[in-house]
Amino acid sequence: MLVLRSPETMVPKEHPIRAVKALADAALRAMSPKFDEMYAATGRASTPREWLLKGSLLMALYSVRSERLLCEQLGYNMLFRWFLDMDMTEVPFDHSTFSKNRERLMEHAVAREFFQQVVGQARDARLTSSEHFTVDGTLIEAWASLKSFTEKDEAKRLKTRRSGSAKSGAAKARRMAVAPIRK
Repeated sequence: MLVLRSPETMVPKEHPIRAVKALADAALRAMSPKFDEMYAATGRASTPREWLLKGSLLMALYSVRSERLLCEQLGYNMLFRWFLDMDMTEVPFDHSTFSKNRERLMEHAVAREFFQQVVGQARDARLTSSEHFTVDGTLIEAWASLKSFTEKDEAKRLKTRRSGSAKSGAAKARRMAVAPIRK
């Protein structure tokens, strides 16, 4: 059976993600000059930066645990393909390519600016609410642990100072504490 449909026709007109996509597209248009500075006009083609940023947004909105799962979903999830402006024949990018290229965006603080613009526009359009907010904390912890946290030196000192004495659960928790790396 041959079916000729675009991802656009598969996403319901009243789906809330349509408003988010409009905000993300507007933020990307506003950031276009910054992208031009980051990327060379010649050379090997890269994963489109729009896919990287909008893919990161999808990961946050739909609690997608990893780049690998996002890329897998791009193979069959028409809403995700539509959000990234991929047609039905485009091959999803590889998860390792996604990770490597996203690091470049992190270095230039582009991802932070993108998310700030999208959230700011959503607030201005009254698409957000302060009454209720749900987030998958394990997802945030996993993202934060990727190269951004290190064990506290203080926890190591506590361990050597208290060796041999009875340790409470709170003391054990302090030894396992982590702190963000300060630059």
